[in-house]
Parts: sequence; C-alpha cells; structure tokens
Amino acid sequence: MKTKKSHYIQDLILEGEHEHQDFKYQITDARKIARSIAAFANNSGGHLLIGVKDNGNIAGVRSEEEIYMIETAAQMYCRPEQHVTFKVYSINGKSVVKADIAEAEEKPVEAPDDNGTWHVYYRVADENMLASRLHARILHAEQSSDEDQEDTTTISYSKREQLLLDYLRNHGGITLEGYMRLAHISEESAMQIVVALHSMGVVSLQYHDGQCLIVGT
Repeated sequence: MKTKKSHYIQDLILEGEHEHQDFKYQITDARKIARSIAAFANNSGGHLLIGVKDNGNIAGVRSEEEIYMIETAAQMYCRPEQHVTFKVYSINGKSVVKADIAEAEEKPVEAPDDNGTWHVYYRVADENMLASRLHARILHAEQSSDEDQEDTTTISYSKREQLLLDYLRNHGGITLEGYMRLAHISEESAMQIVVALHSMGVVSLQYHDGQCLIVGT
C-alpha cells in the first residue's frame, strides 16, 4: 500500500470530529470499532483517522495492524458486512490511516455491544448514538421501495396523523412515547404512522439530548 506524504490529513484534523469524521488513537477492540463503522454506514458515510488523539495530536500507528482490525470489524462485527477502503499517510514520520466508510446499500447496519447484543448505531454530530427502535424501523423502510414520492399536497391525513402534524407545527418536536400518549395509541400504531409520514417526506427524525424526536419538515 502506497504511503502518502501530504498536508491533507492535517487539514482534516483541523476540522475536528464531526458527523463524518472520527479520531482514533489506536484500534484495540474490533467489536467497538464496528459500532463506528455501523454508525457512519447508517448515516451518509464518513471516515476514521487512526493514529490521531482526541485533541488532534498525531501519535501514529502500525498501519497493517490497524487495517487488519478494522477489516475484521467490518466483516465479522457488522451485520450486514461492510466494506472499508484505506489510505496511509506519513506525517512527520508517523503513519496515519484514513479508513473510509460508505453509506450502506442495505440498512440498518447492526453491531454488537460489550455484551454481544446487536444494535443499530447512528452518527450524530461527533458521537455514535444507539439508534431508537423507531429510527431503525425507518432505516429499514427506506430500503423497501424506490417508488416516486407522492404529492403530499393531495393527501388526506387520518385524524391521528393530522393530530401529530398539528402538534409538530405548534411545538416543534415530540418523542414517539409522547405521540403515543397524545393520540392514545399503541407503540406499533404510532410507529406505523410515523414511518408512513416519513416516507411521504412530511416528518423527519432528530436527536437532541439523547432523545430521538419526530419533527416536521
């Protein structure tokens, strides 16, 4: 693998960690790094910079070992298996690995927690979040059809759907549990309604203070 000398990595480091970039000092746990891979894959992709501390200082790594660990994570601890591409950069004699993760073709992507239980993770700002059950359901639904979007201006909403849309218009956002209480409906009914409205493009999801909120678009 060709080693590249460039200021490119230093420019990336100046951006800090964000929705599409994460720093890793080193890779010691394939299952743990699988959560980062899954989180990026469930979003719109991103990359890891391995050999970079959280404060942006370059520590360097043994590139072959890091690449092996990440490939193991992507193949064994991501479900479905993900593909990661690598480039190695030499910065002042220290190797930094840039691992690129594309947006998954099949969602949701799961990875195991420390107890071996599989979960869906999602990248929010500079964190890998445990996706809500509603979010995982929406990610799955997005894969089920490539049909053209309907013209939402001609749709007649049910009372329960209109109740949610009116609430969002006046209050900004609500959790799934909040909507269940508001409409006096079960979790399954609430999920079905939100997934349908999301497919129409009239609601979306946002994470705020660790909560997954339904918001209007």
